[in-house]
Amino acid sequence: MIVSLLLAFALQSDSQTVRPSEALAILDRASAAYQSVTTLTAEFTQIITNPMIGEPDTTWGRLYEMRPSRFAMRFTRPKGDRIVADGRWLWLYTPSTTPGQVIRTKIPDVGTTGPNLIGQFVERPRERYRARWLRADSLATGLADVLRLTPLRPDWPYEDAVIWVDRATALVTRLDIGESSGQRRVLILRNLKVNGGVPQREVTFSPPSGVRVVDTDSARD
Repeated sequence: MIVSLLLAFALQSDSQTVRPSEALAILDRASAAYQSVTTLTAEFTQIITNPMIGEPDTTWGRLYEMRPSRFAMRFTRPKGDRIVADGRWLWLYTPSTTPGQVIRTKIPDVGTTGPNLIGQFVERPRERYRARWLRADSLATGLADVLRLTPLRPDWPYEDAVIWVDRATALVTRLDIGESSGQRRVLILRNLKVNGGVPQREVTFSPPSGVRVVDTDSARD
């Protein structure tokens, strides 16, 4: 009880010293930390809430990143599902819901950080977002600054995003993203390991035998 009271007092005092006007400085620090990353791995929990569906969809797995252009999410629940950006293509393979099919989309060469959910918010952030400091938060790894980002462009696929920036490492450890579709996506990262390498097989994808490849770019032509 005493520890909880002391922590609450510390957070309250901290909120009086970190002001919303410092949000961009915190975001710059997160961007600089991200630029030092060559590889990143983490365990993740993802919670997607869609008002048209009802109950939130919670999934678990492991995230891999090999900068600048490779990114993957391998799901342990639902087991076998996988999202892979191999530098050229984004592969969406979800045998839990659509067995026998994989969706392939070409990643644009310019103007985007692709499907990388972390990079979307810390690569050149001043060109993309307004930032507002919301609060300090206590996580399992320590204190984090919580920022709300609002896109500067109306055609961006996000309405807003709330990110947690770890004060010790300046790494983003949690995201709460409001997508233009009305869906909200929460991504919680644990056991982050930076620059320890990523197996090449985790950021490449070969369609399993017998699986049909649906090319969404051809479908739009």
